[in-house]
Amino acid sequence: MNTHLARLPRRAMFVVLSALALSSAIAAGTNPARSSSSPASSVDLANPLVGTAPLDRQELIGNAPPPGEPLYTGMTTPGASLPQSATEAAPVNINADLGFATGVPVAYDYRRPAMIGFTGGGSTYGARGAPMVMPVVGDWTVPPDYMTSYYDKATEKASPGYYAVDLATFHTRAELTVTQWTSLMRFTFPQSHRSNVVINLRRAGGDVEVVDDHTVRGVATAGRRDRDADGPYFVAEFSRPFARFGTFHSEVTLKGEGLGHEDIQADRRKISGDYAGAYLTFDTKAGAQVVVRIAHGHSAEEAEQRLRAQDSDVDFDRVHAKARAAWAQLFDRVQVTGGTPKQRMLFYSTLYHAFASPRMIARKGEHYTDAAGKDQVADYDHYGPVPFWDTGRNQITLLMLLQPNVVKDIMHSELDRARERGYMNTSFHGDHAVFLYDGAWQRGIDFDYAGAYEYLRKNATDPKGPRGYLAEYAKQGWISDIVPDGNPSPPYAGGKAGVATTLEYAWDDHALADFARRLGKTQDAAMFERRASNYRNVFDPSVGFMRGKTEDGKWISPFDPAEPYYNFMMKEGSGWSTLWLVPHDVQGLMNLLGGRAAFNAKLDAFFSTPYQPKGICRDCTGVIGQYVQGNQPDQQAAYLYAWSGQPWKTQALTRRILADLYGSDATGYGYPGMDDQGSTSSWYVLSAMGFYPVDPASPDYIIGSPIFDRVRLRMGNGKLLEIDARNNSAKNIYIQSATLNGKPWSKPWFSHADIANGATLVLTMGPAPNKGWGADPHDAPPSMTAPGETHEE
Repeated sequence: MNTHLARLPRRAMFVVLSALALSSAIAAGTNPARSSSSPASSVDLANPLVGTAPLDRQELIGNAPPPGEPLYTGMTTPGASLPQSATEAAPVNINADLGFATGVPVAYDYRRPAMIGFTGGGSTYGARGAPMVMPVVGDWTVPPDYMTSYYDKATEKASPGYYAVDLATFHTRAELTVTQWTSLMRFTFPQSHRSNVVINLRRAGGDVEVVDDHTVRGVATAGRRDRDADGPYFVAEFSRPFARFGTFHSEVTLKGEGLGHEDIQADRRKISGDYAGAYLTFDTKAGAQVVVRIAHGHSAEEAEQRLRAQDSDVDFDRVHAKARAAWAQLFDRVQVTGGTPKQRMLFYSTLYHAFASPRMIARKGEHYTDAAGKDQVADYDHYGPVPFWDTGRNQITLLMLLQPNVVKDIMHSELDRARERGYMNTSFHGDHAVFLYDGAWQRGIDFDYAGAYEYLRKNATDPKGPRGYLAEYAKQGWISDIVPDGNPSPPYAGGKAGVATTLEYAWDDHALADFARRLGKTQDAAMFERRASNYRNVFDPSVGFMRGKTEDGKWISPFDPAEPYYNFMMKEGSGWSTLWLVPHDVQGLMNLLGGRAAFNAKLDAFFSTPYQPKGICRDCTGVIGQYVQGNQPDQQAAYLYAWSGQPWKTQALTRRILADLYGSDATGYGYPGMDDQGSTSSWYVLSAMGFYPVDPASPDYIIGSPIFDRVRLRMGNGKLLEIDARNNSAKNIYIQSATLNGKPWSKPWFSHADIANGATLVLTMGPAPNKGWGADPHDAPPSMTAPGETHEE
């Protein structure tokens, strides 16, 4: 026997042996957390643990992570939620209050062996959820020195609307589920006179009060109305009275006292300060259960109203069943057959994560607090901000297919925010709200587009607005960058991202030109169309890449397209990955690169040149050559062969990305990089079905290679899109021929108009590419520049 194991105490021995059993199960290719029986429906296939682990094959990782940091996972949460949930009940095994090693605050990582607690509200994106709730049997400690528990991975279970885990240290089972406004936590305790539930705010603190023998309420000091739609106030109601209680807080600003000074007092009802919280002690027999229901609001009254809302059931199992049914209703609209069990699991798991955003603020008829802090009654379903730089590239299109009425409410929500603030939401980088509105218009979703255009145009023309460096862009057609002192090795996070910003604004402007044309605003359309060509101004033909310029117009040197410049010239990417950021004018980019043959050679080099930069980009993972699936800038690149006459390469590459960059690690849960609220997940969902919106502002979908024999997608208008891949297999990945609605189809793309009234796309697959299918230049997808058209510089 291993002498190290022999020295372990019994409880630790149990934990280690559980971990060894888990490792053996993984090595054998099994997942002990999932049943081997056949699932009852598609919702049973989804596993929210997908996305919580990193890839583990070095050739797919690149040179990340930087020293002292863990490799990026998808940074998803396995917690319980509803589609576009207003709240979430989630596990926490990373203490983001003390620091976040990934550079991004994250609440959960599958690799972490100890649980800190559970959150039942506040935004879990960015690990901001509060309050923290933890069942502790026996001794407990004051946060941020949380009394953690090892947890048995074999007992960890996640499914849509539900999460459960056994806390081995405390011999306690924790289960989570949700309604639209409440989080439910059920703790099953052992026999003990000291079964505690510790509930506390985070580092910024606030106020906490023990109201009576089964209720705790409080308000967090920190919070963002635009992110934390459920509000900083909370009320927590317990299913049974606690026998004893007290309150505490930590003073973390004192020096020389470790994590800070602690203030704990039994029977005290009110407390304020950092990590303000309460401990509630129960006398329990073995198997005794305590259910905690938590609701949030922008006032104590609103939190209480939500706790008593019509759907805020007190029965845990009934709430779980309702949450599962809500997800089942959504999942049943996308039925897939064929493929492997793992592929079907990954498909529905990524579909689950695709609905992580935007978060609901209020349903029609419910009260909510607006940006000015005023109470309002919703006259439609209100949603929080869309992370346009992320999900604006793909997820919004998925929503347009499945939930056009939700998209309409999202557009209404964004427009109302624009009216409150004077500008349209931009989200991180670029100005991509126009993709939502133009894409929805072209897909027949009814809306006040003239009203939206007022603010989209203002964003694009007002130098005081949210488009950074707009005056420079409007004057000269490109944005310069500043060479950092000493010209340090990349990545450099302090630049203007001049190249990437120019490309993204040009993309935005092309969508605005289309928008203006539809409204009959010809002068605006002409202006934005001219600006849509600005990407040419940062293309350096001497090196064949997009390249930064200094204020005097000189190319920045030295320049290495393989280096991840991050925010200097590029945005979270290299010159290689940024080159393809011209989705609105692929033909124009092809012309810059020298035509079809040169374009294909460049793409081939992109996917085959080894990723060996000197600089380390922490979120540039999931690599194939220079291609980075783990971040947004180049996620469309595999589909660009459709424009250059070699769609068979798209078919091979998308199959490779789906197989190697999702779930190929030992856990089966690995992601190529951060999911960014559903973006990387949406890429999988769309590509697995066999198509992808390279430019979401257009109505066009580029055909890839479906991994399923048959896809049946019930669109939001009730019509059915069927994709039938005949003779499909892991080897038969290439399209030999196609028909759309019974007619021969030679184009490697289709438009929304082709499927809006229902459609059947039949693809005959084979083991070798049919290099003639989709190769004719006349069959290429639309582009701003027409084939054969040239532009004088």
